[in-house]
Amino acid sequence: MLELTDQLCILVSPAHWLEGLRHRLEDTGVECAPLDARILGLRPPSTPFALLLQEGDPARLGDLAAWLKQMDPLLVRVVFLGSLERWLDAGLPEWPLHAALGAQANEAAAALSLRSLVELLMATETVGVLEGALDRYSSNMDEILTIGKQLTAEKDHHRLLRLILEKSMDLTGADAGSLFLVEEQGGQSLLRFSFAETRSIIQARRFEEFTMPMTTRSLAGWVAITGNPLLIDDVYELPEDSEYRFDPSYDRNVGYRTKSMLVAPLVNHQGLILGIIQLINAKQDGRRRLTNLRELEEQVISFRTTHKDLIMGIAGQAAVTIENNRLYHDIERLFEGFVEASVTAIESRDPTTSGHSFRVAELTVALAKAATLSADGPWADLRLDEDGLKEIRYASLLHDFGKVGVREEVLTKPKKLLAYRMGEVVSRFRYVRHSTEIRALRRKIELLASSTGDVEELEASLAADLARLDQWLQVVLQANEPSVLPAESPRQLLDIHGHCFEDEAGELRPLLDADELRTLSIPRGSLTPEEWDDMQSHVTHTWNFLTRIPWTRNLAHVPEIAYGHHEKLDGSGYPRRLDAGRIPVGSRMMTIADIYDALTASDRPYKRAVSHEQALDILHWESDHGKVDRDLLELFVQRRIHEQIVTTGGAAI
Repeated sequence: MLELTDQLCILVSPAHWLEGLRHRLEDTGVECAPLDARILGLRPPSTPFALLLQEGDPARLGDLAAWLKQMDPLLVRVVFLGSLERWLDAGLPEWPLHAALGAQANEAAAALSLRSLVELLMATETVGVLEGALDRYSSNMDEILTIGKQLTAEKDHHRLLRLILEKSMDLTGADAGSLFLVEEQGGQSLLRFSFAETRSIIQARRFEEFTMPMTTRSLAGWVAITGNPLLIDDVYELPEDSEYRFDPSYDRNVGYRTKSMLVAPLVNHQGLILGIIQLINAKQDGRRRLTNLRELEEQVISFRTTHKDLIMGIAGQAAVTIENNRLYHDIERLFEGFVEASVTAIESRDPTTSGHSFRVAELTVALAKAATLSADGPWADLRLDEDGLKEIRYASLLHDFGKVGVREEVLTKPKKLLAYRMGEVVSRFRYVRHSTEIRALRRKIELLASSTGDVEELEASLAADLARLDQWLQVVLQANEPSVLPAESPRQLLDIHGHCFEDEAGELRPLLDADELRTLSIPRGSLTPEEWDDMQSHVTHTWNFLTRIPWTRNLAHVPEIAYGHHEKLDGSGYPRRLDAGRIPVGSRMMTIADIYDALTASDRPYKRAVSHEQALDILHWESDHGKVDRDLLELFVQRRIHEQIVTTGGAAI
């Protein structure tokens, strides 16, 4: 059994923590003094003492090892700001080590550990008391470490605030609490009331967010400005000269009685105060739910200094987590802006497809959600979490980004012949028509002059020639449309190609050259095989672009999902002709969404939109021929995914 005098002392290194620890431990009556090299050269004291030692150079640790060998093991304990491995590697004995907090531990964690150490050294009861104190300390430290892990893992801002407050209430047995965040608006500092929790008396209610000026008149404002925590036994009995006041209006409105309070700042590693946590009414039994004001008066106790140290330890972690959470969401908003700007840039090159990428993303994500929520069927085991859905969304939004690498004359080509080429064809027809008329007029003059020919026969022949030219031109104009080529058009185009005329240089030329004949003979659409290859290359351009982005681990599959959106299950897709087993499920979903939107979009000048029923008929044909996923298509139809589109705009390739 150990009895100590009031000479108990804590020797502190690093020295710049000295004043802070004195303030945090002043209620213990223990003196804090700097630990320097001269002390290690003196005879060790004969009274109990504690050490706070920062991981330093081997020489300092070596001196300490020699010093500790002269000690009575009952008189000294050490809180080490380093790892256990570092302690043992320096040749130091394990017996005096109270805790190894790690080199990154902060002042609040050190104070909490020293406080528990002082309780151990000052205990005058049995070893069981010492063990109980150690168990409480270990339990608190384990809880703080667990809370730290939970805070770090939480990405949702609202859930993070709830978690911070709930865990703080659990540790202190508080009956209620609230959390404020510091904001800057128009050069003025404000406190935003962001979250509140109560566990007794007050019925569940929704707490509305609001802001208030950050002044020292309020408890939260005073802590936010000074950075000092408050421990108040009864907020209704504050001294008259107190700078801060308690507003009882809330208690009156809801029938509550606020008594003890602990108000602590959330301070990040740079010393900036990000928010305030207010804990209200510590209870003798923290798990008990109070049902009336009488129980509240009987059960509420004051918060202890150990509560303050615990909360300050959590508050530091919470502040860093809130800051990281804000940074995470800022980066997310930045990336969202980049993605939307990228999609806008894509679609600005071809206004007729405006809105397509956004609609495909909505359809694909809706189909993915429906699949992952399926309780039975082929998708019962599919579980896409928030990150998985985000991967599919980004891949869908960016699936056509590669169009930036496609020539604009191909990307926006509305008809088979480019405008200038069609202009040449029309001009050629006009030249031939004009030449035919001139030759006929000359012949007519000759006939009239000689009175030897049939002028009426000549005029009839001219009219027939001109009518044929006009009819041929209409065939060319009709064939130039991207719709399905009429069955008789290839033969007619070949006849036109076979008709030659004499140009101004006296050379014979076909009315349609070979390249024009080949282009106008495209059976459907407006692209030649070479142009179609160029257009299909947009998928590879998309892949090359997306793989240059350093995607985080949770979004690593975005490039692969986008790369597969034109692949077909039977291997007939492009650009890699993948079979079913190599096509990601996100790509299969996007394929259905992409085809559906391409068919039903109404703003392409060179094609008519088909109805919802016709689009599904075409998709079912694709499914029946093993090209698109039958099960996903059935889910698309059953869940009426098409009704979930809210974006407006154009179509797909």
